[in-house]
Amino acid sequence: MLYVCIAFAIIVPYLICSINPAIIVAKLKSGKDIRELGSGNPGLTNTLRTMGKSAAATVLLFDVLKGAISIFAIMLFYSFINKNIIIIPTVGAVIGGIIVTEALYLCMWIGSLFAVLGHCFPIFYKFKGGKAALVTVASGLVINWLAALIALTLFILIVAITRYVSLGSMISAVLYVVAVGLTEVFLWDNPAWYIGVIFCGSIALIIVLKHSENIKRLLNGTEKKLGKREKIDG
Repeated sequence: MLYVCIAFAIIVPYLICSINPAIIVAKLKSGKDIRELGSGNPGLTNTLRTMGKSAAATVLLFDVLKGAISIFAIMLFYSFINKNIIIIPTVGAVIGGIIVTEALYLCMWIGSLFAVLGHCFPIFYKFKGGKAALVTVASGLVINWLAALIALTLFILIVAITRYVSLGSMISAVLYVVAVGLTEVFLWDNPAWYIGVIFCGSIALIIVLKHSENIKRLLNGTEKKLGKREKIDG
Protein backbone atom coordinates (compact mmCIF):
# COMPACT_ATOMS: atom_id res chain seq x y z
CA MET A 1 0.00 0.00 0.00
CA LEU A 2 2.89 2.35 0.74
CA TYR A 3 4.22 2.03 -2.79
CA VAL A 4 0.79 2.87 -4.20
CA CYS A 5 0.64 5.97 -2.03
CA ILE A 6 4.17 6.98 -3.06
CA ALA A 7 3.22 6.63 -6.72
CA PHE A 8 0.15 8.79 -6.08
CA ALA A 9 2.32 11.35 -4.23
CA ILE A 10 4.64 11.57 -7.22
CA ILE A 11 2.12 11.72 -10.06
CA VAL A 12 -0.83 13.71 -8.74
CA PRO A 13 0.99 16.72 -7.20
CA TYR A 14 3.26 16.91 -10.23
CA LEU A 15 0.32 17.06 -12.63
CA ILE A 16 -1.71 19.47 -10.47
CA CYS A 17 1.20 21.86 -10.08
CA SER A 18 2.17 21.61 -13.73
CA ILE A 19 -0.89 23.82 -14.35
CA ASN A 20 0.54 27.35 -14.33
CA PRO A 21 -2.00 30.10 -13.52
CA ALA A 22 0.44 32.89 -14.47
CA ILE A 23 0.61 31.61 -18.05
CA ILE A 24 -3.16 31.12 -18.22
CA VAL A 25 -4.04 34.50 -16.67
CA ALA A 26 -1.62 36.42 -18.89
CA LYS A 27 -2.95 34.69 -21.99
CA LEU A 28 -6.58 35.42 -21.07
CA LYS A 29 -5.89 39.04 -20.10
CA SER A 30 -3.52 40.14 -22.85
CA GLY A 31 -3.25 37.29 -25.33
CA LYS A 32 0.50 37.23 -24.61
CA ASP A 33 2.82 34.57 -23.23
CA ILE A 34 4.15 35.81 -19.88
CA ARG A 35 7.36 33.88 -20.54
CA GLU A 36 8.09 36.46 -23.23
CA LEU A 37 7.35 39.43 -20.95
CA GLY A 38 9.36 41.10 -18.20
CA SER A 39 11.77 38.68 -16.59
CA GLY A 40 10.26 35.79 -18.53
CA ASN A 41 9.42 33.92 -15.34
CA PRO A 42 5.83 32.58 -15.24
CA GLY A 43 5.28 33.41 -11.60
CA LEU A 44 3.64 35.85 -9.22
CA THR A 45 6.27 38.62 -9.26
CA ASN A 46 6.47 38.82 -13.04
CA THR A 47 2.66 38.72 -13.24
CA LEU A 48 2.49 41.67 -10.85
CA ARG A 49 5.01 43.64 -12.89
CA THR A 50 3.53 42.92 -16.29
CA MET A 51 -0.17 42.23 -15.70
CA GLY A 52 -1.04 44.24 -12.59
CA LYS A 53 -2.44 43.58 -9.13
CA SER A 54 -5.70 41.83 -10.05
CA ALA A 55 -3.93 39.30 -12.25
CA ALA A 56 -1.27 38.77 -9.58
CA ALA A 57 -3.96 38.18 -6.93
CA THR A 58 -5.51 35.48 -9.12
CA VAL A 59 -2.13 33.79 -9.60
CA LEU A 60 -1.47 33.99 -5.86
CA LEU A 61 -4.79 32.32 -5.05
CA PHE A 62 -4.40 29.46 -7.51
CA ASP A 63 -0.74 28.79 -6.72
CA VAL A 64 -1.60 28.49 -3.04
CA LEU A 65 -4.60 26.29 -3.77
CA LYS A 66 -2.73 23.88 -6.01
CA GLY A 67 0.05 23.43 -3.44
CA ALA A 68 -2.37 22.80 -0.57
CA ILE A 69 -4.72 20.60 -2.62
CA SER A 70 -1.79 18.40 -3.65
CA ILE A 71 -1.04 17.47 -0.04
CA PHE A 72 -4.67 17.14 1.04
CA ALA A 73 -5.23 14.79 -1.91
CA ILE A 74 -2.39 12.57 -0.68
CA MET A 75 -3.84 12.50 2.83
CA LEU A 76 -7.30 11.57 1.59
CA PHE A 77 -5.94 8.89 -0.75
CA TYR A 78 -3.77 7.41 2.00
CA SER A 79 -6.72 7.36 4.40
CA PHE A 80 -8.92 5.71 1.76
CA ILE A 81 -6.53 2.87 0.85
CA ASN A 82 -5.76 2.17 4.52
CA LYS A 83 -9.33 2.28 5.84
CA ASN A 84 -9.33 -1.42 6.72
CA ILE A 85 -5.80 -1.45 8.11
CA ILE A 86 -4.83 -0.82 11.74
CA ILE A 87 -2.65 2.31 11.66
CA ILE A 88 0.03 2.81 14.31
CA PRO A 89 0.77 6.55 14.60
CA THR A 90 4.57 6.85 14.58
CA VAL A 91 4.51 10.60 13.96
CA GLY A 92 1.50 11.32 16.11
CA ALA A 93 0.05 14.39 14.43
CA VAL A 94 -3.59 14.55 13.42
CA ILE A 95 -4.60 16.77 10.49
CA GLY A 96 -8.24 17.05 9.53
CA GLY A 97 -9.04 13.94 11.55
CA ILE A 98 -6.42 11.87 9.72
CA ILE A 99 -3.64 10.32 11.80
CA VAL A 100 -0.24 11.11 10.31
CA THR A 101 1.91 7.98 10.38
CA GLU A 102 5.56 7.89 9.34
CA ALA A 103 4.47 6.43 6.00
CA LEU A 104 1.97 9.23 5.39
CA TYR A 105 4.53 11.81 6.53
CA LEU A 106 6.93 10.44 3.92
CA CYS A 107 4.25 10.56 1.22
CA MET A 108 3.33 14.14 2.12
CA TRP A 109 6.93 15.32 1.75
CA ILE A 110 7.32 13.40 -1.50
CA GLY A 111 4.16 15.17 -2.66
CA SER A 112 5.58 18.55 -1.65
CA LEU A 113 8.77 17.88 -3.61
CA PHE A 114 6.90 16.78 -6.72
CA ALA A 115 4.50 19.72 -6.43
CA VAL A 116 7.58 21.95 -6.60
CA LEU A 117 8.99 19.96 -9.53
CA GLY A 118 5.66 20.22 -11.34
CA HIS A 119 5.59 23.99 -10.89
CA CYS A 120 9.24 24.43 -11.90
CA PHE A 121 9.27 21.90 -14.74
CA PRO A 122 5.64 21.58 -15.94
CA ILE A 123 4.90 18.86 -18.44
CA PHE A 124 2.16 21.04 -20.00
CA TYR A 125 4.53 23.92 -20.82
CA LYS A 126 7.65 22.22 -22.18
CA PHE A 127 9.12 21.94 -18.67
CA LYS A 128 9.57 25.72 -18.36
CA GLY A 129 7.83 26.95 -15.24
CA GLY A 130 8.12 29.21 -12.22
CA LYS A 131 10.29 29.13 -9.13
CA ALA A 132 7.84 27.48 -6.73
CA ALA A 133 8.07 29.74 -3.67
CA LEU A 134 4.28 29.92 -3.27
CA VAL A 135 3.75 26.22 -3.91
CA THR A 136 6.43 25.40 -1.33
CA VAL A 137 4.74 27.53 1.35
CA ALA A 138 1.24 26.25 0.50
CA SER A 139 2.19 22.58 0.66
CA GLY A 140 4.32 23.24 3.75
CA LEU A 141 1.44 24.86 5.61
CA VAL A 142 -0.42 21.54 5.44
CA ILE A 143 2.56 19.41 6.54
CA ASN A 144 4.13 21.67 9.17
CA TRP A 145 2.23 24.92 9.47
CA LEU A 146 4.59 26.49 12.00
CA ALA A 147 7.77 25.95 9.98
CA ALA A 148 6.06 27.23 6.83
CA LEU A 149 4.70 30.25 8.71
CA ILE A 150 8.19 31.03 10.04
CA ALA A 151 9.61 30.84 6.52
CA LEU A 152 6.80 33.02 5.16
CA THR A 153 7.35 35.62 7.90
CA LEU A 154 11.07 35.73 7.16
CA PHE A 155 10.32 36.12 3.46
CA ILE A 156 8.02 39.07 4.11
CA LEU A 157 10.58 40.74 6.40
CA ILE A 158 13.45 40.30 3.94
CA VAL A 159 11.40 41.63 1.01
CA ALA A 160 10.11 44.53 3.11
CA ILE A 161 13.67 45.51 4.01
CA THR A 162 15.46 44.86 0.70
CA ARG A 163 12.60 44.98 -1.85
CA TYR A 164 14.18 41.95 -3.53
CA VAL A 165 11.68 39.08 -3.91
CA SER A 166 14.37 36.73 -5.20
CA LEU A 167 16.59 37.31 -2.17
CA GLY A 168 13.67 36.75 0.18
CA SER A 169 12.71 33.55 -1.61
CA MET A 170 16.18 32.03 -1.45
CA ILE A 171 17.00 32.95 2.15
CA SER A 172 13.59 31.89 3.48
CA ALA A 173 13.81 28.60 1.52
CA VAL A 174 17.11 27.74 3.22
CA LEU A 175 15.86 28.81 6.66
CA TYR A 176 12.68 26.79 6.06
CA VAL A 177 14.81 23.65 6.28
CA VAL A 178 16.13 24.76 9.67
CA ALA A 179 12.62 25.61 10.86
CA VAL A 180 11.33 22.17 9.83
CA GLY A 181 14.14 20.41 11.67
CA LEU A 182 13.78 22.44 14.86
CA THR A 183 9.98 22.28 15.07
CA GLU A 184 9.77 18.59 14.24
CA VAL A 185 12.41 17.67 16.84
CA PHE A 186 11.73 20.05 19.71
CA LEU A 187 8.01 20.84 19.40
CA TRP A 188 6.35 17.92 17.66
CA ASP A 189 8.79 15.25 18.96
CA ASN A 190 8.65 13.59 15.55
CA PRO A 191 10.94 10.54 15.24
CA ALA A 192 10.75 10.90 11.46
CA TRP A 193 12.01 14.50 11.50
CA TYR A 194 14.87 13.61 9.15
CA ILE A 195 12.37 12.90 6.35
CA GLY A 196 11.16 16.48 6.45
CA VAL A 197 14.70 17.87 6.58
CA ILE A 198 15.88 15.77 3.62
CA PHE A 199 12.94 16.60 1.37
CA CYS A 200 12.74 20.23 2.50
CA GLY A 201 16.47 20.54 1.83
CA SER A 202 15.94 19.20 -1.68
CA ILE A 203 13.18 21.74 -2.27
CA ALA A 204 15.41 24.57 -0.99
CA LEU A 205 18.17 23.49 -3.37
CA ILE A 206 15.76 23.52 -6.32
CA ILE A 207 14.52 27.00 -5.39
CA VAL A 208 18.07 28.39 -5.12
CA LEU A 209 19.10 26.81 -8.44
CA LYS A 210 16.00 28.22 -10.13
CA HIS A 211 17.15 31.67 -8.97
CA SER A 212 20.59 31.37 -10.59
CA GLU A 213 19.94 34.28 -12.95
CA ASN A 214 18.62 36.37 -10.07
CA ILE A 215 21.82 35.65 -8.14
CA LYS A 216 23.87 36.99 -11.05
CA ARG A 217 21.72 40.12 -11.22
CA LEU A 218 21.93 40.62 -7.46
CA LEU A 219 25.70 40.42 -7.62
CA ASN A 220 26.03 42.89 -10.49
CA GLY A 221 23.35 45.24 -9.14
CA THR A 222 20.81 44.84 -11.95
CA GLU A 223 18.12 42.89 -10.08
CA LYS A 224 14.82 44.75 -10.13
CA LYS A 225 13.16 45.61 -6.86
CA LEU A 226 9.54 44.93 -5.98
CA GLY A 227 7.14 47.65 -7.06
CA LYS A 228 8.60 48.48 -10.44
CA ARG A 229 6.01 47.92 -13.18
CA GLU A 230 7.08 46.60 -16.58
CA LYS A 231 5.66 48.20 -19.69
CA ILE A 232 4.40 45.85 -22.36
CA ASP A 233 3.44 46.60 -25.92
CA GLY A 234 -0.12 46.20 -27.08
